[in-house]
Amino acid sequence: MFEYFYNEILRRTIISFGTLFNDISIKKTDSSDDVFSVVKVPLAYGPTQKFLARLEQSPDLNKPFAITLPRMSFEFTGLTYDSSRKVTTTQTFTVKDPDSATDVKKSYMPVPYNMAFELSIMTKLNDDALQIVEQILPFFQPAYNLTVELVESIQEKRDIPVVLENITMSDEYEGDYTSRRVLLYTLRFTAKTYLFGPATKVTKDIIKKATISYLTGTDTANTTREYSYSVTPRAIKNYTGDVATTLTDDITAKVTYIEVEDASTLTADSYIAIGDEELYIKSITGNKLNVRRGEDNTTAVAHVRGAEIGKITAADNALIEEGDDFGFDGTF
Repeated sequence: MFEYFYNEILRRTIISFGTLFNDISIKKTDSSDDVFSVVKVPLAYGPTQKFLARLEQSPDLNKPFAITLPRMSFEFTGLTYDSSRKVTTTQTFTVKDPDSATDVKKSYMPVPYNMAFELSIMTKLNDDALQIVEQILPFFQPAYNLTVELVESIQEKRDIPVVLENITMSDEYEGDYTSRRVLLYTLRFTAKTYLFGPATKVTKDIIKKATISYLTGTDTANTTREYSYSVTPRAIKNYTGDVATTLTDDITAKVTYIEVEDASTLTADSYIAIGDEELYIKSITGNKLNVRRGEDNTTAVAHVRGAEIGKITAADNALIEEGDDFGFDGTF
């Protein structure tokens, strides 16, 4: 606990929220209702009061440099836990490590939090404010799903609902005609995000043997017998790639007697592989094998003459990789 990690989830969500309003423009028209200019509304991150204070400090309309209107600002105003979206925090999930072809990473289930945002629209003309507001509201009914890559190390992307909670408007204009007028629309949003803990690599150690011991009898103090059962994973494919022999004829998916070129290296009560199919050899007569098809949930399919047959041996068992399907050998 408390090991250092930083997924940048809050930062990524803040940036993604800001990009929603980064391309809003207004049109200026003349007395004939002809458009003479299109103005992109600047957007900045910061508290609204900072921009209002700067306007109040520089109210002179004749100054060559001043804060221009319209403009927008947004800020992250709060963070609350959302119990309605709670999941089992002790549960984990695994994903392929995007930086490795074989490694796997593990992470605990995320914790739901609501991020509060305020978007402020500052204009001096009401028509400018209405143009901006109408470009925003149709997309929130009342939520808009924002896709955010929350954890880059595992490429975890989530659709974050951004809910429009309410809208307020104020016009606190006071003063003479040389003073700046500021119309302020405030839109409040809630982004329903998730916070993830650290993503760690999953160990590649594979359980090679499992043993269960149990006692029989009703008298627990003096049991009559004790059993011990052990199981070990068994490969269901030919990892080594060694070819033992080949088929002499085409076979269908239902054939249980197959003839091979040379059965001298094969033994009864063992497993072989033809392509992706695993077969069990029940008995051998000369070069003819009596087999069970499609062992360990592999699929019995047709094979052509000359198809290579590989023996599945203990050497293959040692090469079972994480994520592979496998069978079991059990002994008492």
